[in-house]
Amino acid sequence: MILLGVDPHKSTHTATAVEPESNQQVGTMRIEASLTDYRRLLAWAKRWPQRKWAVENANGLGRHLAQWLIARGESVVDVPAAATSRVRELSRGGRRKNDQIDAAAAATVAYLQGDGRDVQPEDHTTALALLDERRVNLAQARVRTVNQLHALLRDLLPGGAPTQLSADLAAKLLRSVRPAGDVETVRKNIAWDLIAEIRKLDKQLTDNAARMQSLVEASGSALMDTPGIGPVMAARLIGRTRQAHRFPTSAAFANYAGAAPVEIASADKARHRLSRSGDRQLNSVLHTIAVVQIRMPKSPGHAYYQRKLSEGKTPKEAKRCLKRRLADHVWRVMIADERRAKSLPSQTA
Repeated sequence: MILLGVDPHKSTHTATAVEPESNQQVGTMRIEASLTDYRRLLAWAKRWPQRKWAVENANGLGRHLAQWLIARGESVVDVPAAATSRVRELSRGGRRKNDQIDAAAAATVAYLQGDGRDVQPEDHTTALALLDERRVNLAQARVRTVNQLHALLRDLLPGGAPTQLSADLAAKLLRSVRPAGDVETVRKNIAWDLIAEIRKLDKQLTDNAARMQSLVEASGSALMDTPGIGPVMAARLIGRTRQAHRFPTSAAFANYAGAAPVEIASADKARHRLSRSGDRQLNSVLHTIAVVQIRMPKSPGHAYYQRKLSEGKTPKEAKRCLKRRLADHVWRVMIADERRAKSLPSQTA
């Protein structure tokens, strides 16, 4: 087995072949980031029939090459940049750094440290992650636009506009404005432009949610059967988790999402505090689901929350317990979805 470590950059990639048993470099190649050179790289690598690729930052600068290799039947693992940095520090090269050393470090990490993670072909989880990122950007743009409109209406109307401002309400208020002079005329014209932008953003957000729902339903996910989880929340859970089976237990998933409390122990005293680490977007989803279920009297989350309060927990502590329980539930549902999806081809064959 030969490990082919790759240090990717925007315009060039450097690959180094490493023999795992002896940790000796047996070849290196530098290519341009182009399809022609990708083919050259793969032809060079075929001299080693038993091979595995270790691409540093395969979900970043190395994404295109990693997915290109996977599409051609190659085995690829992703190596975090922080892991290769640790190997460089501990190697005989000291603090020296170049692309060949980084590529060799990626291969070493994949074999010795176990920090490499198999790269999967892009699928519906990638599409949902892209839609979720787009939705976040659209929502942020809408907030900025509404804030600008509020500022203009404050100067055009006595008392300004209500806090909850929609495009239709803003248009109704703006029609009552009779500008006096050039300054107010310009303000009103800009306000109309902003209203048009808000309407466009609202349409894009609606379309985004519809595409999310379509993809979630097509994937066969059962997440939306859980109270408090709609298409947007389900899409974010799937998109940010990717493959749930990469977490060996629900506790590992909860820790990744920052929903597992952190133990603080000293001598014979022990307590738990709120975790500030983990994927904060996933944590936010769990928090939203918890809040929604608490407000739904007939939901399982509401009953669990009330039981924790009766045990003497504070409202914040009870909510944290519910988030931890929801992390377990979400992980189990996604694991069941993945198992069901894997069994479908064998049933139809």
